Amino acid sequence: MLHKACVYLSCNNLATAANSLASAGTLPKLTAMSEPKAQKILVVDDESDVTELVAYHLKAKGYQVETINNPNSSIGLARSFLPDLVILDVMMPDLNGIQICRMLRADPKLKRIPIIFLTAKAEQADRIAGLETGADDYVSKPFSTKELVLRAQSILRRVAEGSSSAERRLQVGQIVLDVDCHEVSINGVPLELTATEFKLLHLLMERRGRVQTREHLLINVWNYETEIETRTVDTHVRRLREKLGAEADWIETIRGVGYRMAERKSEACSI
Repeated sequence: MLHKACVYLSCNNLATAANSLASAGTLPKLTAMSEPKAQKILVVDDESDVTELVAYHLKAKGYQVETINNPNSSIGLARSFLPDLVILDVMMPDLNGIQICRMLRADPKLKRIPIIFLTAKAEQADRIAGLETGADDYVSKPFSTKELVLRAQSILRRVAEGSSSAERRLQVGQIVLDVDCHEVSINGVPLELTATEFKLLHLLMERRGRVQTREHLLINVWNYETEIETRTVDTHVRRLREKLGAEADWIETIRGVGYRMAERKSEACSI
């Protein structure tokens, strides 16, 4: 009889019954399973209609979104909100997006946060300048909200997947990359890399000795389709080499094809 009654108890009733027994000391008390925390995105743009539009579509995908139209207050909000991604306008009064990006990259708490520039400055020189400042992606206005959301999802996914490799610690020459700690060091000295630079270096070190075409890197690091501008790869590789300093020659340029992490430093050359 008791068995038949238990079959018809709902999950809530079962939990209630179990917790009643727990109160009597018969069973350990059950606790509700917590839902995974939503990833956080900060949108900075001096136009409220833009921030409202972007926030609406990001929230529809389950993200926790904060917006701000005053660029002067954006760093303070970023420090308190600690987003997983920042979508940042470039052309703003008083404090532009390039300046804010540099401030984010200089802040110990914020320096690893991926940044997407969202701007009307669409010339190639502007895109390169944005990427060299430390941005991870560049979307031009007028923009497709669907494309922007997909780019945001792509960046957040690759950052999350950065620690899923079976190779937890990689070393080439004096370069040591620790996947679990998301850290890179040279001769024991920590190296400050953006999320995209870390992913790019990780892929080259993980596939050491194998040529990675620009198209392959775009797909595996940026999750782009191959028709996207391949200059993005060259810009990031140049920036990565600058940060690697004396160890930069480990990254070989294969003319007209792409890049490779050399097997031996004596073979490596930068073109």
